[in-house]
Amino acid sequence: MIKHIVMWTFADEAGGAGKKANLETARDRLLGLRGLVPGLLTLEPVIPVDPFEHSYDLVLYSEFTTPEALRDYATHPDHVAVGAFIRAAATTRVCVDYEA
Repeated sequence: MIKHIVMWTFADEAGGAGKKANLETARDRLLGLRGLVPGLLTLEPVIPVDPFEHSYDLVLYSEFTTPEALRDYATHPDHVAVGAFIRAAATTRVCVDYEA
């Protein structure tokens, strides 16, 4: 199994929308990717509650059966479109993939 964790910080305002609106839109669009490709087992985007100053604004935890399933997800047009939205609003992104 491959675990894929991504964390972002968002600009206070980007694309004419406020930070809260962008976070909620990003979370909802990520939720819409559930079941997108075979081998995607878990997809959980969360906005942390009462974040500390060192917290990220949005976190995605996902699990895939194989590295190929993760690659299929990463290159799927629906995922690419969500990624473009997030890149326009986010200021920082970190990611880790590991086998468990």
